[in-house]
Amino acid sequence: MRHLLEVDDLSRSELLEVLACGAAPVSPKCLEGQGMALLFEKPSARTRNSMEMAVVQLGGHPLTIRPDEVGLDVRETVEDVTRTLCGYHSIIGARVFEHSKLERMVGVSSVPIVNMLSDEAHPLQALADILTLADEFGGVAGLAGRSLTYVGDGNNVARSLAIAAGMVGMSVRIATPAGYELSQSDLARVVAAGVDIDCTRDPVAAVAGADAVYTDVWTSMGQEAEAVRRRAEFAGFTVDDDLMSGTSAESIFLHCLPAHRGEEVSDAVLEGPRSRVWRQATNRMHAARGALVWLMEHR
Repeated sequence: MRHLLEVDDLSRSELLEVLACGAAPVSPKCLEGQGMALLFEKPSARTRNSMEMAVVQLGGHPLTIRPDEVGLDVRETVEDVTRTLCGYHSIIGARVFEHSKLERMVGVSSVPIVNMLSDEAHPLQALADILTLADEFGGVAGLAGRSLTYVGDGNNVARSLAIAAGMVGMSVRIATPAGYELSQSDLARVVAAGVDIDCTRDPVAAVAGADAVYTDVWTSMGQEAEAVRRRAEFAGFTVDDDLMSGTSAESIFLHCLPAHRGEEVSDAVLEGPRSRVWRQATNRMHAARGALVWLMEHR
């Protein structure tokens, strides 16, 4: 049974297959007459809409489950919920806080498990990011040798993005404030995937000549109590016109959204001619569809 908890659960050739499935204009009805459970501990506009529409495009029936309806490890254990859902659905997606809950689901599941976000990884977002970069730079083959810079918090998005970008031949730079770097275990996983990565605390140096600049919110869901402190510690890491001026002439801007305008990114950049964030958001649906097709074919 194959599962997708992180990008490097796929080999490079498998990653290319998933991306090709997502980019294909016609989708096989591989979920016809079947259901997919979409289990949410955290809400999300893009994740719910992209996943539900991807399932519909594949002929299936998506069933979104709110946290109050299940209560993982509150009303029932993760394992009991998983076993129950396997009796109704051909595939399960989960958007959770702790990554360990996904690993526990995999331990008892008889159907593929898809990580729709955890505190460690966001693989479907990374797949959408690569599709967006491929749209811009002549396909996936055109990404080899290109450079990608991530500016901000060394979080789950940064980790999955670095792995995916490196697997398609891009060099990766990550600029974070002190104390917000990728963890040692995350960095080890990125390096193990064969990624050419450079970590720095200098965003100006990091974006120099970059083909793409990416950022995410400084304060993620569940970290609201840290917002004031984080705003102070991330001073100087806003992606604005001054920072983008140091990139390559054809560089683009990416953000996984939602954006805190005026914090991690300026309005001028988010709404400017280099921004590809709305195409990136749309590609969440295509990336999800590609991942589901591949997983159903390789159960």
